[in-house]
Amino acid sequence: MTGTSLPAPLSADGPVLRELASTEPSAEGARLLRHARHSKRLLLLRAVLDAAPGPEAADHWALLEEAERHDPTAVHDVLHYPSTGVWAEETLRRLHAPEGDAPPPDLGHLGALAVAAALRAGVSFKTALRPVQGRLALPTLGLLRPPRPGTLALTERSWDPQDPAALPLHALPGGRTVLDDLDPYRAPAGHHATQPARRLTPRGHRRWDTQWSAALTLLDRYDPARAAEAAGLLRSIVPLAGASRSSGATLPAAPGTVLVRVQSPPALAATLVHELQHGKLTALGDLVTLHTADRTPRHWAPWRSDPRPFEGLLHGTYAHLALARYWQRAALYGARGAWAAHARHRAQVAAVLPGLQRSPQLTPAGREFTRAMAEAEAAMDELPPPGDQYATARAALARERRGWADAHPQLAAVTPG
Repeated sequence: MTGTSLPAPLSADGPVLRELASTEPSAEGARLLRHARHSKRLLLLRAVLDAAPGPEAADHWALLEEAERHDPTAVHDVLHYPSTGVWAEETLRRLHAPEGDAPPPDLGHLGALAVAAALRAGVSFKTALRPVQGRLALPTLGLLRPPRPGTLALTERSWDPQDPAALPLHALPGGRTVLDDLDPYRAPAGHHATQPARRLTPRGHRRWDTQWSAALTLLDRYDPARAAEAAGLLRSIVPLAGASRSSGATLPAAPGTVLVRVQSPPALAATLVHELQHGKLTALGDLVTLHTADRTPRHWAPWRSDPRPFEGLLHGTYAHLALARYWQRAALYGARGAWAAHARHRAQVAAVLPGLQRSPQLTPAGREFTRAMAEAEAAMDELPPPGDQYATARAALARERRGWADAHPQLAAVTPG
């Protein structure tokens, strides 16, 4: 596999950093972030291979390399599929855990990756894998449900989407994004806030098709550049179960996916805008250090009731900056409630961003990044909401902040703002 080194760090005063800070889609910024994600994923997979005991993992890797020689694009898609990152991070953690402190690593999944890549690349192969609980997950393809338990012999003819033993991933309309309700690594185990839904019924898939298509239509109407960005960045959508505490989330280990509940098209479009910013900022963190703060939750965030660490505050401010701009553009098209949403999100950003800028824990790159964020926020003055909506939103937020300070007196003095 090629490209196993991270790209050079971004310049602390470079134009690409400022473009990314604005939250607006950037062709050069997207290229750099894709490169960073690609290199990080290959380094992670290489670390799994180096730590894996026995020759079996090396055999799986050899099949991946053979497939890459025939079709690099197909293999890239399999290795960079979002769930592959979740599996790789969990496997590496288990491989390095003291004996008895973690379940055994699922090294057979590396074989499933190799088989999926070989099937996608169209190469001839013979291998054998043992399904887990009667199912063999093939990332980017779906699941195989063999009729009998035990080791499964696999060849280039083993995947037929029309075969009753195959459960293909559901392709969402309008692009290459799939609805992943199958892959066992589509979300980390044990996280109740991001509990993935079980396999959906055909009716559930149709509902997602309808809401997804309508959400993309709204995105394309109100903010075509963000619609194109979503199409380029999103490889999978993981539907969340109703018991999940979160309505939307991203996973640092799984760039290219958003975990989200099915919701109305306007809400889904806004969730995609919001969550894509988290993914971008996470990838940016592999290229440049923006701050040196620790993870202590001590800061007020207008969109949360609990104290947040500095990193969480920065992430939230960045995502809400994008939402403020998105709702401003939606309002110009007459979207119902858009001016109020814009005013609320902008007020939230404006309440926090000055304090972020003053933080002594920012690096030079962080100071430039937050400065460019502030410039993007100030540029919204060119198209203010009608009447006193923005002033009303700021007044309401000031009351909420006083209430939070009363509830957290020991933290109020250290909160940026």
